[in-house]
Amino acid sequence: MTYAEALERLKRGNAEFLSRQDGAVTAGTGAERRAELAENGQKPFAVVVSCSDSRVVPEYIFSAGLGNLFVVRTAGNAVGDFERGTVEYGVLHLGAKLVVVLGHTHCGAVAAALEPAHGHTPESLGLLVAEVASAVAGTDDPRDAERLNARRSAERLLESDALATLAASGEIAVVSAVYDIRSGAVNFA
Repeated sequence: MTYAEALERLKRGNAEFLSRQDGAVTAGTGAERRAELAENGQKPFAVVVSCSDSRVVPEYIFSAGLGNLFVVRTAGNAVGDFERGTVEYGVLHLGAKLVVVLGHTHCGAVAAALEPAHGHTPESLGLLVAEVASAVAGTDDPRDAERLNARRSAERLLESDALATLAASGEIAVVSAVYDIRSGAVNFA
């Protein structure tokens, strides 16, 4: 599967998610699929870096079953060395051709970055908020900030020589998107 085909599959999956009236769980999670994955291993078609927010579940948002997506979740979909290494694994060892950084509306990390700190922030949380703040500097619009933050994380992934080389050659694509938690729609930037 090419990255363009993977992107189309995600877009179709999001359209399916939007069309579901009953909130039914995605197919491809039953005993037969689990047995197949246990026997043959995983071969995800895309890596998704998303926020840890409990309202953002990439497998549901993209109507993907078990083994389809290699998901990396971190608050504010921030990317550092561990996240970048995990994405490298998904691309280099599992064969994913598409990497999507999925931001979302009403993101707490983005909101914290847009507002002055209130009280003491624990050290690691402060570092995370500072990373997001550097991505959204120059805007006070939350929707624009969510888009900028996702884009910045995609750029941070390309600090990996391996990922940058594959992207430059057209073997993979690294894109950003924003999920609207109210409507359920994903807007690819």
